[in-house]
Amino acid sequence: MAEAVTIARPYAVAVFRLAKENKALAKWSEMLGFASAVAADAQMRALIDDPKLASTDIERTFLSVCGDKLDASGQNLIKLLVEYGRLAILPEIALIYEEQKAQDEGTLDAEITAATQPDDAQVKALVAQLQTKFGKKVEATVKVDPEIIGGIKIVVGDTVIDASVRGRLQELAYTLKG
Repeated sequence: MAEAVTIARPYAVAVFRLAKENKALAKWSEMLGFASAVAADAQMRALIDDPKLASTDIERTFLSVCGDKLDASGQNLIKLLVEYGRLAILPEIALIYEEQKAQDEGTLDAEITAATQPDDAQVKALVAQLQTKFGKKVEATVKVDPEIIGGIKIVVGDTVIDASVRGRLQELAYTLKG
């Protein structure tokens, strides 16, 4: 996995720079998202990994599946990835691209986990507090996990704010064992 990310990063950075230069960040997000989903499909994965197939056949099949979802630049990226045997890392390229885009736009992704579904007002209040804390726009996804018992757990990048009952109990147990 780490190797795939290492290989994918230069491609993602190059695509990001091209997209930013052409003011097409959203368009590239769509193209990479679609192409990434195609590359991750089980049948397409088998085709990509088949050593008996010529790269031209893989390229032609992949581009025909993508159809008009890719513009000329997107098709060129696919051709380049096929030529160098890197088509399988397309999902990693898309992921790194999205990270670059979010960082450029000053947005952060937050994952809010609660024991019960919070109402919209609570989520908006949490997002507002997170935006104040991090000084950036925050896009939140909400998950419900009854195993945290109560409270809330928030993950923003590498930062974890665990105010759940389960987290507090684990902290207490660790302290008592100490």
